[in-house]
Amino acid sequence: MARIKIAFIINPHSGTNDKHDLPDLIKANLDKDKFDITTVFTQYAGHGRELAAQYATDGFDAVVACGGDGTVNEVASSLTDTSVAFGIIPFGSGNGLARHLHIALTPVKAIRQINNFHVQKMDYGVENGRKFFCTCGTGFDAHVSFKFTEQGTRGLWTYLKVIVREYWKYEPLVYTIVQNGEERKEKAFVVTFANACQYGNDGFIAPQASTSDGLLDISVIHPFHFWSVPRLAFDLLTQRFDRNPHVSITRAASASVIRPDEGPFHFDGDPVKEAARIDVHIVPGGLNVIAD
Repeated sequence: MARIKIAFIINPHSGTNDKHDLPDLIKANLDKDKFDITTVFTQYAGHGRELAAQYATDGFDAVVACGGDGTVNEVASSLTDTSVAFGIIPFGSGNGLARHLHIALTPVKAIRQINNFHVQKMDYGVENGRKFFCTCGTGFDAHVSFKFTEQGTRGLWTYLKVIVREYWKYEPLVYTIVQNGEERKEKAFVVTFANACQYGNDGFIAPQASTSDGLLDISVIHPFHFWSVPRLAFDLLTQRFDRNPHVSITRAASASVIRPDEGPFHFDGDPVKEAARIDVHIVPGGLNVIAD
């Protein structure tokens, strides 16, 4: 049997763990009889995307992103609609896609999962030309994503602190949402398009979302009073969000959201400025992913 050519693209700056010993860890735990191993560190933003595209061109069988959600997005974006398998060793603060795919959050366990080389097809999304694999959206979560990047520290507690602080300043907008041939106006706190079920950190914004059903789960959080926050948080963290009275979740293969002006948006955790109109669609089975 031919050996599997596999490359590991390591972002040295994602998360808080030192990754200088990761190449040795990979070589110690990956089946050397099964894989030909290449490891490389990224050197600048966007480098992961370039490296993954080159490895795909060079005939590699698999490319693994070692980093957070941003690194995952970069590497996976270059492997869509190819025969190359995509893997993850998660090192981010959220690790939304890794968690959805049940990839272990400790490096050694994640490496050993790759030994099984179980490859399955998964959907990915496209919003205004940008590819995403977990979630994208607008509203309070996009606003928080921008504020989170301004903080000196990362992690769940920093994120929660930003949420509490910004909640009191944020004013929900009225959105026009178009899906399944129908148009409706919604005053919303958050509008999220979910391919996978969670943001990360086990915050399940769309508990029933599947990466293999050819559909987006469109999760809308309607305006709420502060005393509803504990119930919302509990439901978010216990996969009950679709039962919350302030939340509605619908499904569509494509949708558009129109807001009054351009502004904050997020895709796979990264904040961007986006146009007033956002068009989103799903590409069924467009990525081969290594997952149990």
